[in-house]
Amino acid sequence: MDVDEENTVSASVADSSTVGADDQNVVPAIDTISLQPVQPIVAPPITTPAVPSIAPLPAVHLPVPRPLAPLPVRPPIVRPPLAQNGDPRTSDSDSDEDESGSGHAPAGESLEYEISEESRIVRERQEKAMQELLIKRRAAALAVPTNDGAVRARLRRLGEPITLFGEKEMERRDRLRMLMAKLDSEGQLERLMKAHEDEEAAATAPTEVEEDIQYPFYTEGSQALLEARKEIAKYSILKSTLRLHRARRKQDDPDEDLDAEIDWTLKQAASLVLDCSEIGDDRPLSGCSFSHDGKMLATCALSGVAKLWSVPEVKKVYTLKGHTERATDVAFSPTGYHLATASADRTARLCNTEGSVQRTFEGHLDRLARIAFHPSGKYLGTASYDKTWRLWDVETGEELLLQEGHSRSVYGLSFHRDGSLAASCGLDSLARVWDLRSGRSILALEGHVKPVLGVSFSPNGYHLATGGEDNTCRIWDLRKRKSLYIIPAHSNLISQVKFEPQEGYFLVTSSYDMTAKVWSSRDFKPVKTLSGHESKVTSLDVIGDGQCIATVSHDRTIKLWSSKDDEKEKTMDID
Repeated sequence: MDVDEENTVSASVADSSTVGADDQNVVPAIDTISLQPVQPIVAPPITTPAVPSIAPLPAVHLPVPRPLAPLPVRPPIVRPPLAQNGDPRTSDSDSDEDESGSGHAPAGESLEYEISEESRIVRERQEKAMQELLIKRRAAALAVPTNDGAVRARLRRLGEPITLFGEKEMERRDRLRMLMAKLDSEGQLERLMKAHEDEEAAATAPTEVEEDIQYPFYTEGSQALLEARKEIAKYSILKSTLRLHRARRKQDDPDEDLDAEIDWTLKQAASLVLDCSEIGDDRPLSGCSFSHDGKMLATCALSGVAKLWSVPEVKKVYTLKGHTERATDVAFSPTGYHLATASADRTARLCNTEGSVQRTFEGHLDRLARIAFHPSGKYLGTASYDKTWRLWDVETGEELLLQEGHSRSVYGLSFHRDGSLAASCGLDSLARVWDLRSGRSILALEGHVKPVLGVSFSPNGYHLATGGEDNTCRIWDLRKRKSLYIIPAHSNLISQVKFEPQEGYFLVTSSYDMTAKVWSSRDFKPVKTLSGHESKVTSLDVIGDGQCIATVSHDRTIKLWSSKDDEKEKTMDID
């Protein structure tokens, strides 16, 4: 009986400890019962709650190795199509597990990747660049002929055009090189070798056609040009003989003092003063020329009108009309009262002093610049922007010579006093000297760095003056074939250059700096500055005895500079 009571008490104690552990009302009962020796029963409830906390530990470690399996297969997840197409698909743990579960490929199979269109284009571009690089390497190793004729022959045998529009020799050779490299890369060596064999066979074969070609090449002229060359040769021989005889006489005659004569001429040039100024036209003036006797002056303007003036009064005598565009230059015949005008309408006209047009010279392809008469008066030279200058027969109006040689527009033209030579200058910064008796270019005068606008022969026969946009005037010695002196003449471009026509003792230059200057031909020092124009000085001319100079300008005025008043005063003093 006692034992049963003890068991019931212990059971009640256990129940009370489990149910109301936090209840304060039960605490006194527990404390009264715990005084009894029943402590071993408390250990089991302490060990039982520790089991659930230890049990989940193995469950946490089990899923950890699972993400390691798809690691080798994860690169296909980041695919270009997904980024290109803009799919907003994101990978989570479930999708990773699905892909990892289904992404295991057998060991013998390889994964296939999708290539985007952009990647394919980039790959094709790289392959094409590699092929071009290989072709260039092959081309560099090939032997290509350097002779242009052989290059053309090989292109013809390969079935290619021998030349393309605008293609030069080196470009043609490079095209042949690339073509041969392409044939070599494509394996068509037989065609290439056959072309080589044909070329060698053609080189070894005798050429009968080349025997008929005569070098140097020339264009056959007309019979009228041949007759003109004969007349020019006869005229030049006579004139040169007289010039040399006169030079020898001056040198051998003890009474001739050349230095004193030059000093007197330069003194007269230094005394030049403004004698007359007159409005020449409503538009800027572009050219002027004295008659052979110095009694008349001709001017032309941008209005296309040429006018005749009496000298020294500078009164208008006649107006010459006929050009449809602006007039660029005017020139008097050295033997008569014939007048030639040039215009931008690509024609030149020959008129008399009464204003009637006798000849019209047509043929230039662009506007005309300067014109000049041959010393014999039978021929007229015209310079044009079509890169040529032409020689015309004054009596018949026939074009005798079309002379090429300048790479750019021809601007100035001048004839030697003997009539044997002609000098042309142009926008290619060159001056060329031509032999009218044979048609050859005997000198190419290089030195100017900008276009040359003025050229003039000296009466002494061996000096030539040129002026251009580089603000300098160069003196050339035809005997030495080089530049003799460089005159830093003006602060702007030089529009015209003229020697004194009788002896050539001084030189006159006009410029866009609104001045004209006189220079000594002995030491090329400045003698006189003719200042008075209010705009660009476009042209000038010197009278036969050198006592009067005419200048025209964009200020529309004609100015005469003369030293005759000083001479009159001196003669009066002597009397």
